Amino acid sequence: MRILLINVPHPSIGSRIPDDHLPPLGLLSIGGPLLDDGHVVRLLDAEFGPMAIEAIVAEASRFAPDAVLFGHSGSTSGHPVIAEVAQVIVAALPSVLIVYGGVFPTFHWREILREEPYVTAIVRGEGEETARRLMRALEFGGDLGAIAGIAFRELHGPRATQPAPVIRDLDAYRVGWELIDHARYSYWGGLRAVVVQFSRGCPHLCNYCGQRGFWTRWRHRDPVRFARELARLNREHGVKVINFADENPTVSKKAWRSFLEALIAEKVDLILVGSTRADDIVRDADILHLYKKAGWQRFLLGMENTDERTLELIRKGATTTTDREAIRLMRQHGILSMATWVVGFEEETDRDHWRGLRQLLSYDPDQIQMLYVTPHRWTPYFRLAAGRRVTQTDRRRWDYKHQVLATRHMAPWRVLLWFKFTEMVLQCRPKALLRVLFHRDAGLRHAMRWYTQMGRRVWPHEIFGFLRDKRLKHGPTVQEFWGAPQDAEEQSMSSSRPERRVGASKAA
Repeated sequence: MRILLINVPHPSIGSRIPDDHLPPLGLLSIGGPLLDDGHVVRLLDAEFGPMAIEAIVAEASRFAPDAVLFGHSGSTSGHPVIAEVAQVIVAALPSVLIVYGGVFPTFHWREILREEPYVTAIVRGEGEETARRLMRALEFGGDLGAIAGIAFRELHGPRATQPAPVIRDLDAYRVGWELIDHARYSYWGGLRAVVVQFSRGCPHLCNYCGQRGFWTRWRHRDPVRFARELARLNREHGVKVINFADENPTVSKKAWRSFLEALIAEKVDLILVGSTRADDIVRDADILHLYKKAGWQRFLLGMENTDERTLELIRKGATTTTDREAIRLMRQHGILSMATWVVGFEEETDRDHWRGLRQLLSYDPDQIQMLYVTPHRWTPYFRLAAGRRVTQTDRRRWDYKHQVLATRHMAPWRVLLWFKFTEMVLQCRPKALLRVLFHRDAGLRHAMRWYTQMGRRVWPHEIFGFLRDKRLKHGPTVQEFWGAPQDAEEQSMSSSRPERRVGASKAA
């Protein structure tokens, strides 16, 4: 089959503001196995430009695909764009098959198949093996009902098959790196970059996380093979920055140490950035020198909030003492800390924001990433937020960077004021400015200056966007807007039996 993978232009601030673009790992991960199966596969990355819908359709028409596959890491906020592009492509190419995968369609398959007749099938959960089986069935007329991990439309309406098993051997499926021109992708201020995954999933029980149930259970790549792949990307394609998409790559200290040692042994000069938990950093105090030697320059620490009551509410399982110690240890070893802080919980007041700001100042992180709480229907947290009022019904704004929910005690403009004030204080306090200007490590100095420049561009975008966006004073409740809680279906895949590949042999 002729298969076109489309990465649609995403409306989020993070996609539109930077000059850098990262490759779409999810689509490349599907592309590799499909190439190995003998399909003719092409990636159309419409983030560059970004491409107008007319240009996307023109490119698709020139390729004349049998099937178009969509997926986006933005998930909820990316769905309206994917829906619009898919509909126009089907109008131009009536016989084309539309296959859609990712987190949002995995859980919203009923609504998508009912409301979007141009969608042929949805891949639920991990796609490498499921997409292979689905494309084979679509090509040769196989029984879709026999394929685990998909949803499709029957005579009586949408139907989901049994959950697919999780992929236990993540090295059995290769990323289709040949689908991209590495020279086009950069991060960290123009440095050639890729997105990778050492692991999938997370064993922790944070009840707001939309990723935990999607991946079902935590697994990791072979540490030595993974290090070898990163080294090859550096030597053969000039890749300098490795951005880890893992929710929590450091779960297993043994496996993580093996990876660090293997990468150090490859003797490549890489910059590694990613996310982890503060308690893993504290646990690994004795091997943080290996983190630095392997190339780690920054970790985003998912603190979510500094208030102990809020941490208990969202079942974060962290403490402010651990968070502070993790930042201290990272600074001691020359690794930047980016602290996330989420606002917009229903009962927040000015006093809560002030207390949170003081706590963040005591942490003294190198960088701060502010987010708004955004509930997902398939998470346990959704039940806690189900009765809250929605102020923003444009689903393109459900990207963690826009206020979408009303708070009981604060008007939206006051929440925004605290949001931007906290950013300003954290990034402009004397300690932070001195690090940006005079840090003794040139690489870290460059990283902090690049992030500061990004912030200066995002600030007016967010403020003008807030003034421009329409908000509802008496909007629907979260449950009225999204539907009934879905946490009983949170696990997208089955972990009770191993997957078996069909057709192609195991990739090297």
